[in-house]
Amino acid sequence: MEALDRITRDPRVMGGKPCIRGMRVTVGMIVGQIGAGRSVDELLADYPYLELEDVLQALRYAAWLAEEREMPLAVE
Repeated sequence: MEALDRITRDPRVMGGKPCIRGMRVTVGMIVGQIGAGRSVDELLADYPYLELEDVLQALRYAAWLAEEREMPLAVE
């Protein structure tokens, strides 16, 4: 996996959740907003301190986690 130099984890920031560049913006918040239908442009407008690469790395990190961990899913 390529380096994700914008994803940080610090127990003193957001309880150690993966964040963007040490800020109080979690990967989960970004991925959740995209999953809820917000566009990247809307996120960048709402959070002007974020950069496009921050959002892209958050998505790559979430995709990597989804591939690396198996979780039981409900079968329909």
